Order: sequence, then C-alpha cells, then structure tokens
Amino acid sequence: MIVLKSEAEIGLMKEAGKVLIECFARLEDFIRPGVSTLEIADLVDETMEEMGAINAEKGYGGFPGAACVSVNEVLVHGIPSSKKILHDGDIVSVDLVARKNGYHADACRTYPVGIVKEEHLRLIKETQECFEIAYRMLRPGVRLGDVCHAIEEHALACGYSVPREYTGHGIGRAMHEDPYIPNYGRPGTGPVLREGMTLAIEPMVMEGKNSLRVLPDGWTAVTRDHKYAAHYENTVAITSTGAEILTRQEGEGS
Repeated sequence: MIVLKSEAEIGLMKEAGKVLIECFARLEDFIRPGVSTLEIADLVDETMEEMGAINAEKGYGGFPGAACVSVNEVLVHGIPSSKKILHDGDIVSVDLVARKNGYHADACRTYPVGIVKEEHLRLIKETQECFEIAYRMLRPGVRLGDVCHAIEEHALACGYSVPREYTGHGIGRAMHEDPYIPNYGRPGTGPVLREGMTLAIEPMVMEGKNSLRVLPDGWTAVTRDHKYAAHYENTVAITSTGAEILTRQEGEGS
C-alpha cells in the first residue's frame, strides 16, 4: 500500500532531510586518504545525535554499523571498519537514513578520495545524472515504470549496468515503504505518481557486468568482476506540479 503524505508530514520529513544535508556537508571535507570507514560512520552518528535525530541505519535488521560505507567494488551495505582505510584513487559511497519526529529521510553520495582516475569520476557523475533524469520526470500522472526505465537507459548508454537485486523505495514513517523503485523498468507500467507520494530514488550503477555477490558477513554486496560501483540517492516528495528534493541543499546537483 502506498501511503500519501500530508503537507505537514512532508514538512517533518524535510527536518530529517536537513540532518542528512548537514552530514554530507561535513563529510565533504572529512573524506580523504588515511581516513577509515569507521571514522566516517562515527562522524555521521555524532552529527545525527547533535541534531536530535535517530540514526535509523544503526542496527537496522542487525546491520553492524552506523552507516553503509561502500568502497570501490562494493555496491551497497559496506560495513564500517577501523581496518578499512581510504587511499588515493578510491571512491566511497555513504548511504544514510535519519529519523526525526517519527519520519525518515534517506540519501547517498559517492565521493572521490584524493586523486581519482577520470573513468571513476565519470562513473560518479553519470550515476548522479541517472538521478537527475529521473527527477526531471517526476510529476503527478507519470508512471513509475517510465522513470525506472529512463534510469537504466542512461546507465546503459554510458556503458554501465544496474543491479536487479537492490532498489529504491517509498519512505515515510517507515524506512522502507511501497512502492519499490528499481533502476530498470518497462515504459507504461507501474504505479501512477500522485501528489503526496514520498520516494527514495537511488540509482546504483556498476562499471562492469550486472553480477554481484554478498560477502560472508551477509551484508556487503560486491561486483564479481571487481569493477567500481557508485550510488546516488535522494528522498523526494511528489508535489502538485512536479517534485521536491528533501535531502539536498538548494543549488547542489545539475
């Protein structure tokens, strides 16, 4: 069941979104060679506590970390560790969920670490462009399958692939609500977007083939060919005329 949100509820989700905006602002200067993925998660956790929010990823479903911090060939659900140190040339995705006043916001950014190859900078850029293409389509009356199809089409046109196993989702009082939002789809199918829908749209893009495996920890999903992956996500609300991003500062993005 898809739950439509009132203007007041969306306002509460914006407050959770502001927490993530601040987290990402602090990470921008913090992420560099020599930093561990645990230090990244600790900074996120401290920021959320400081801003009066609950870190909703912490312990979710038994997840053993305060944030999903995924490096290079890790697509999603990287477990923070003091032993995983960032180096020049890495890329790192930081996926966060904050809950405040009973409502969630979910977002992810992929950061370059130090001096990064042009091909990997392009992967980060085009993964975000997948989101921007989807966002420009969002308005009442559009079918979700058209949006999902557009994400995959751009990724494929760039020579990349998208996963089948992991998707975006609705969001609100629960972290994961209906509908599920894959990064692929058939035009003309899926739910029709309506004002008040709140969605976590999250392109996940791989340089190589669409083939993943989960490590023995039960969480970390990595590309089988060891090629890099990137992830870009925002929580959005469908408005009467389009959509509003709840987890991004004005002026960020294309």
